[in-house]
Amino acid sequence: MTSVTTDTASQAGAESTPALEVHGVRKTFEAEIAPVRALRGVDLTVARGTFLALMGPSGCGKSTLLNLIAGLENADEGTIMVAGEPLTEGSEDDHALIRRRHIGIVFQFFNLLEGMTVLENVALPAIIAGRNRKSAETRSRDLLDLLGIGDKASVMPGVLSGGQRQRLAIARALANEPTLLLADEPTGALDSAGGQEVIELLSRLHAAGQTIILVTHDANVAAAADTVLMMRDGRILDHVNPGAGSNGPATTIGTL
Repeated sequence: MTSVTTDTASQAGAESTPALEVHGVRKTFEAEIAPVRALRGVDLTVARGTFLALMGPSGCGKSTLLNLIAGLENADEGTIMVAGEPLTEGSEDDHALIRRRHIGIVFQFFNLLEGMTVLENVALPAIIAGRNRKSAETRSRDLLDLLGIGDKASVMPGVLSGGQRQRLAIARALANEPTLLLADEPTGALDSAGGQEVIELLSRLHAAGQTIILVTHDANVAAAADTVLMMRDGRILDHVNPGAGSNGPATTIGTL
């Protein structure tokens, strides 16, 4: 089993519970010619405070794994625990509750609500989760200020640059203070300047303690992480440590 640990994992209580535990996860998609075995038995443990990048060629299973961790798809076999709560058990309502509590998702193409203002886009997840509107909007303004777009709160997303739109998407993903921030090719739809903005932002969030799992095919993007795992043919193969400790706690990986 691949294990990603940081020195934050030694803290007592809930902080000692891994942010993510994946055991024996398999996923097959039915296709016209033959079934596609997207994941072939993945084991992974990620401690809190880790910035992990998943890399590999198209079709290797990295986005499928991220979707399973996000609860957007169901595994055929295996278990997934987020902050100690099982994502592969219970009803869809149970899964939705775990997502609201623990998971924020950033997509490549933003998935913003174009008919709502920037502030409303960020506040909506917290309101859905049960936070009162005033509290949700206060946190949303704080997040927008933190991510450098506080002056855009009242505008519509359509007037933002690509980099600003992805900052907005990240702010929305952070609205419920998630245990895990999941990012699927977050720079893929951006030019080089916008992509660099997002990389620097993710690094700052990690330095502040946010656990991040990033899927990318770009080695320059992956280099922002303290740990990189390589995937091929539905399996995790290997890892590198590009500058561990430069953006957060020291990181080690081992096979258990």
